[in-house]
Amino acid sequence: MPLSDDRSWDGETDLLIIGAGVAGMTAALVGTLEGLRVVVCEKSDMVGGTTATSAGTVWIPGSHRSKAAGVPDTVAAARIYLTGMLGDDASDERLSAYLSSGPSVLDYLERKTSVVFVAPPVHPDYRNLPGAAIGGRALGVVPFDGRKLGNDFIRVRPPRREFLVLGGMMVGKNDIPALLKPFGSWGNFRHTLGLLARQAGDRLTFKRGTRLTMGNALVARLLYDIRRLAVDIRYGTALQELVKISDEIVGAILTTPTGALALRARKGIVLATGGIGWSEQLRERFLPENTRRYSLAPETNTGDGLLAGEQACGKIDSKLYSPALWMPSSVMKQFDGHLSVFPHIMLDRAKPGLLAVGGNGRRFVNEANSYHDVVQEMLRSNSVPCFFVCDRSFITDFGLGLVHPGTRDLRRFMDAGYLLEGGTIADLAKKIGVDGEALAQTIERYNGYAETGVDEEFGRGMSELNRFNGDPTNKPNPCLRKIETGPYYAVAVWPSDLAGAVGLRTDSRARVLQSSGAPLKGLYAAGADAASIFKGTYPGPGTMIGPALVFAWRAAMDAAGVLDNHLDNYPTPTD
Repeated sequence: MPLSDDRSWDGETDLLIIGAGVAGMTAALVGTLEGLRVVVCEKSDMVGGTTATSAGTVWIPGSHRSKAAGVPDTVAAARIYLTGMLGDDASDERLSAYLSSGPSVLDYLERKTSVVFVAPPVHPDYRNLPGAAIGGRALGVVPFDGRKLGNDFIRVRPPRREFLVLGGMMVGKNDIPALLKPFGSWGNFRHTLGLLARQAGDRLTFKRGTRLTMGNALVARLLYDIRRLAVDIRYGTALQELVKISDEIVGAILTTPTGALALRARKGIVLATGGIGWSEQLRERFLPENTRRYSLAPETNTGDGLLAGEQACGKIDSKLYSPALWMPSSVMKQFDGHLSVFPHIMLDRAKPGLLAVGGNGRRFVNEANSYHDVVQEMLRSNSVPCFFVCDRSFITDFGLGLVHPGTRDLRRFMDAGYLLEGGTIADLAKKIGVDGEALAQTIERYNGYAETGVDEEFGRGMSELNRFNGDPTNKPNPCLRKIETGPYYAVAVWPSDLAGAVGLRTDSRARVLQSSGAPLKGLYAAGADAASIFKGTYPGPGTMIGPALVFAWRAAMDAAGVLDNHLDNYPTPTD
């Protein structure tokens, strides 16, 4: 290592946080609240990481918020659910620590910060297993007024541009019905008018709308509290190397706009740099070849924490069910050169009248299942890319990827090669390179299922998750409708990673472990820098951000020396 005991440092702090995503900012807040001097180093010029472009949901069973919302959930039920998913792996000590402390972490944040969550009455888990929750387990963050950040509003990483409208206005799921039919009712008109008025006022002062929802609201709330507590956050500062003396991590070498910086960390370092991200080395080592092309991580996420942690003798855990958490995404190069990678979260896949086919022209998956599970089936069936197929009426009603509902002129999407059109099913089959007879048979079978309301091949529309994301007005099955008269359309869909499941092996205190299993003194990892506690499975909405919050909290509390005292005062939930 470049430093030794007698080398002078450029500075020192108690707790050094590398990365200002949700895990890094949470660790910084908790460390500061517990009396530590904290420095946060963020590689980019914005906070938020992947969370800023996400739904911002946290999956934390047994919270007081679920009870307050009238949809009580229990940790016991969650244990049953996770055992059904993970088998013996559900006994992992980190998973037990997560379940036991999750509710108290939410209470802690609500008491001491502006971070507040609410429990929607319906937000189903992703698997139809015993113990699954329909609501109360997946919590959403309360919206935030970005104007409270003043000039620091520009530090909040904006949502993906594909999800912004009217010059930077965020649109939540509950806003969509009013915006699509503003004159459908007085309530729709009033809601739409309010959104437009707010956006017009925002654009007089800010580059985008300040009405923040979902992940952007969570990130903004954390930044608001960091500013309120005067936490030292340094932008444009990236991790170069961890400094190890004997068997302890004692500091880090960082690159800054003015040169290298050596910071000593008396109580520890928290790695929270976003996991694998765009690291070419890590993607080649851990991701299947046909999944490496697209990622939904910010471009500045390049695996810095994992690589530095491994170099310092931390162990990367890759023995998982999946190396990443996946999203089916369609891709289009815009006229200004921007490459749009559109995540097909739930706005089209589960709606009635769309099906997914592989290169053989046949279905391979329940299209309305979770995005992670859809991609898992893409990989298992060698359907990369696959194609989402529909008719013109589907686009009118629900849109298709980048094509918004009700879009009349489709030419720019077809000119860009994003949207493929066929006057007949045979024509469309040629465009997407599949056998025309096979595609026609697939659609015929699907249409038969739409008539009976029963998908005999994949059970689409049978689970709570499917029905929640379908169209409740469509009968008899909210996820099945005939694909009828042409023209017919398709988009190519590719795997993209939301986050790596592969990460540094950690213990229940978020301490990084060596190959021997012993903790690497002075080093913690949280968020995607730590290996998935769910072993690369995806139990429900918010199962990335939930662990990021909880283990960032546990890391900071352990560094402050108060974790055990706090856990003694908050007994493990049993119901």
